[in-house]
Amino acid sequence: MVVKTEYRIRTIQLVFILCAFVLVIKAAQIQLFDTSFRIRADATAIEKHIIYPARGIIYDRNGKLLVNNDPMYDLMVTYNAIDPKMDTAKFCKLLGIDKKTFIENLDKDWKSKRFSKAIPFPFLKKISTYTYARFQESLWEFPGFFPQLRIARVYPHHNGANVLGYIREVDQQQIDKSNGLYGLGDYIGITGLEGEYEHFLMGRKGIQYIMKDNMGRPVGPYRGGAQDSIPISGFDMVSSIDLDLQKYAEDIMKGKRGSVVAIEPKTGEILAAVSSPTYDPNLLTVNQGRGKAFAALLQDYDKPLYNRIAQAKYPPGSIFKTVVGLAAMQMGVLTPNRSIHCPGAYYYRGGKIKCHHHPPSINVSHALQYSCNTYFITVLRDAVDKYGFTRPSKGLQELDNHLFDFGLGHPLGVDMMHETRGNIPTPEYYEKKYGKGWRSTYMMFIGIGQGEIQLSTLQIANLAAIIANRGYYYVPHLIKGFKNKKVLIPKTFREKHYSGVDTKYFTPVIEGMDAAVASKWCGWSTPIPGITMCGKTGTSQNPPYRDHAVFMAFAPKEDPKIAIAVLIENAGFGAQSAAPIASLIVEKYLRGYIEAPYRQEREKEMTRLNLLGPPQRDKK
Repeated sequence: MVVKTEYRIRTIQLVFILCAFVLVIKAAQIQLFDTSFRIRADATAIEKHIIYPARGIIYDRNGKLLVNNDPMYDLMVTYNAIDPKMDTAKFCKLLGIDKKTFIENLDKDWKSKRFSKAIPFPFLKKISTYTYARFQESLWEFPGFFPQLRIARVYPHHNGANVLGYIREVDQQQIDKSNGLYGLGDYIGITGLEGEYEHFLMGRKGIQYIMKDNMGRPVGPYRGGAQDSIPISGFDMVSSIDLDLQKYAEDIMKGKRGSVVAIEPKTGEILAAVSSPTYDPNLLTVNQGRGKAFAALLQDYDKPLYNRIAQAKYPPGSIFKTVVGLAAMQMGVLTPNRSIHCPGAYYYRGGKIKCHHHPPSINVSHALQYSCNTYFITVLRDAVDKYGFTRPSKGLQELDNHLFDFGLGHPLGVDMMHETRGNIPTPEYYEKKYGKGWRSTYMMFIGIGQGEIQLSTLQIANLAAIIANRGYYYVPHLIKGFKNKKVLIPKTFREKHYSGVDTKYFTPVIEGMDAAVASKWCGWSTPIPGITMCGKTGTSQNPPYRDHAVFMAFAPKEDPKIAIAVLIENAGFGAQSAAPIASLIVEKYLRGYIEAPYRQEREKEMTRLNLLGPPQRDKK
């Protein structure tokens, strides 16, 4: 009997020991090895507050403010901490919302991983400082709710919308691809400088951990703030844009569809870039009316969101004669003093391409001054037929290589999103279209900037900069630098690119452009008194509608400070509007004002000119 009793006692003791051992193992697993329980407990006891950094400010090249930060608030809420007896009517009145919105904003999918009743989530976003100031006085009456400071962008001068771009809230796809860099409710640059330099401007978020009691009320910093981190502001940026010039160019382009690009030739810095019609960038700041404003801009017939600076492409017209002449001289099929007879048209197999009535084109300079179609169609064919009439592919490939070196037929790499490559037709293109038996006569119109060739206004401005520099360029860019001098602009904007054409061949082209501006062919109001501007007009055919007006130029002739391209849709000849507008912008930049009274009148005329509305059909 005693033995059985002892055996029973030992059995019970063994069971207790085994149970205790299992409990110890389980406790060790929970506390030492499995972090999920600790994380779950911390989520209940600790509140994680994101502290958003100030986004980098953007200045113009002269230190004038282009983009600034404006405080804005998100109202966060922890569901479990809400007082069921709170005065909902007062709460809604202070925030300017109704009861339905209150209920909808608290109704979340609690089964998903995105939301937890114990973790704060945004209740109301984009609260203005005025609304927040009114609400803050009564914030203590609404436990569970707390404000989170955010930064919205503000544009003091209302200019440069397509250049500066805008920010918006990240979507789930961007969050998933960011490797933790972005989270729900974060903002990201989408277009313009905001998008291109997002990683410089965004800064780094800070984190603050707050201890909560069993009622969800904050009681103090977690671990004395040892795990907190402070936000780091984004880099302040200096843009290459000259705000005064940008304003002037936007004003004179009102009422017109088109674009203006002005470049400092020696650096590639873009001084002004206008896509017209434009819009006030403040419309797309992070605010509660942004959605309606964005929808209205999308539906606008004139497409103000479309970046005509670098995305749109057009036949360049006669301005292309400059680069045809340069490439042909480098290829050895044209000499600067070559004379080509023009009988008033270029004739081929019973057809003709009309030319202006002008004096004889005794050299390249004269041919450019009078914009002789016959001259440059002949030169184009000579270049393509360099290796024989039946072997045009080899000649065209050599010509194309020169055009590519001028930054044509491919994106330049400017710090603007969605830049077009334009179009430079290749031998492969013509072989695919016409077969192996194609000839130079199939592409004659390329010599005068028509046909399949297409350029952006940005590429045309860069072409003007190359000619101004007598053969080289820097990739055009909108960034001049950062306030932090240790941070350099991208290397691609600091590298010199060469056109592959000898410097000596630029002289006759520049002389021709100088003479073209000074002559009647460019319009009586285009020359700038006291400043020698070299330029070339172009008419970009746009059948069946009215042609586009094109003009490119640089000034002064010696030691150029500005190169410019102006393209105005459905405006007719380049000399009618594009040339005088470019001339006025150049004088405004170099002189600071328009001096001559007759040019002041022309300035008023160009500013009043309105070409908006459906494009008119060509009356020719």
